[in-house]
Amino acid sequence: MTELYDCRNSFASALEDVARQNPRIVVLTNDSVSSTKLTHFGELFPERLFNVGIAEQNMIGMASGLANGGKTPFVAAAACFLTARPLEQIKNDIAYTDVNVKLCGVSTGLAYGPLGGTHHSIEDIAWLRAIANMTVIAPADSFETAKAVVAALETEGPVYIRIGRSFEPPLHQDLDFDFEIGRAITLHEGTDLTVIVSGRPAVSALEAAEIAERNKISMRVVDMHTIKPIDEEAVMKAVTETRRIITVEDHNVYGGLGSAVAEVIAKNGKACALRRLGLNDEYSIVGYPDDLLNYYKLDADGILETMQELLKAEIEEDEDWEDEY
Repeated sequence: MTELYDCRNSFASALEDVARQNPRIVVLTNDSVSSTKLTHFGELFPERLFNVGIAEQNMIGMASGLANGGKTPFVAAAACFLTARPLEQIKNDIAYTDVNVKLCGVSTGLAYGPLGGTHHSIEDIAWLRAIANMTVIAPADSFETAKAVVAALETEGPVYIRIGRSFEPPLHQDLDFDFEIGRAITLHEGTDLTVIVSGRPAVSALEAAEIAERNKISMRVVDMHTIKPIDEEAVMKAVTETRRIITVEDHNVYGGLGSAVAEVIAKNGKACALRRLGLNDEYSIVGYPDDLLNYYKLDADGILETMQELLKAEIEEDEDWEDEY
């Protein structure tokens, strides 16, 4: 049963489904057929799966060429290698020319655990968010991953999907929910503070909200599955209604979700108390993913600890607070 919650399996299954309906879809990977769960896809569509070997820069160039030839390439590889090695090609061959390529980085954030800093993908959002024409999606679980594949296909132009690894706890119970690029999902209503979260920590944020509620603290939880374009309305609604925000991401705090939220707040000129949870400009220690999430306060305990600190922050009233943003 736990296999159903493997985001990679969900990704591969969704890709098979859309490929059956759309003959233009092709898949490229960098000697990662097994780890990206594409073995069955290759059996179903052997002429549409290209294993280029450990040649990520060439792989991006091939994807660009296939897109220019009328195909819709999905490029799947470990996120640390997909985004770092061919970053120049992603910028010039895909984004600059604005071609219809979907980048699918698996085992994101701290998912590789014991393999350490070389495999932890904690900068990918920052890199790709800074590239023009690029949409960036960070699904929270296997169900959102499946939805993200379909949404990416329906979106013309470059898209990066941040996909987990194995046994991510489910945030949703099935596919019966709305998923729209650029539109956040409110998982739990609250008025005392808001947690804006992306990726795997969304489950922990929801758990924290339920614990807080039992202690008479009202915590809103917003699943910001799209980092770019970010849902500015959801951010500013949280600012005006709760005045305290915690961002939580399996990523460096610089350039990721927390930075994107801070940019929205600064742009709109409405101050609030903000705390960003993530890796604080450092490389992760080595350990199992759940232990790392606990160490960096990305689990329910860490969110609740930060909540207690944030609730002590003094908020200055603004007589013009009701101005439209």
